[in-house]
This record gives sequence, structure tokens and C-alpha cells, in this order.
Amino acid sequence: MKHRVRVDISFDKEADALSLMASAKSLTNTAVSINEGSENEEISFCEYELCGHDEGKPCTRLERVEIRKK
Repeated sequence: MKHRVRVDISFDKEADALSLMASAKSLTNTAVSINEGSENEEISFCEYELCGHDEGKPCTRLERVEIRKK
């Protein structure tokens, strides 16, 4: 059994978003993915995006870190 945390938080300030992203990235060395390499794999990840939905625009992914041990 794994302990999983899912978070989707929007910030007004870039510094706040970057701080959370840095914190998440600092934990990647202890994180694991589930069934990596199998058909039913679940890859752990953290993403940083610019969300334009409040202005009627799409999101733009700026960074994605995936947890892969293999």
C-alpha cells in the first residue's frame, strides 16, 4: 500500500508557485511510481503551469517532473 498526496493549487504570486514546486521536487528522491513499466503503471509527477482559465485562455505547462526509477 502507498501513501498518496494529490494537490492542485493556484496562486496569484509566481514566487508561491515556485516555492511549492521546489518543495515537491525536493521529495522526489523518496517518491515512487506504481507498477512502473507495466500496462497499468501510475507515474508520480509534479507539474508547474500557467493557468489562463480566469482570462479564457488555456493552461501552459512550464515544467513537469516525473518519478521514474527504471
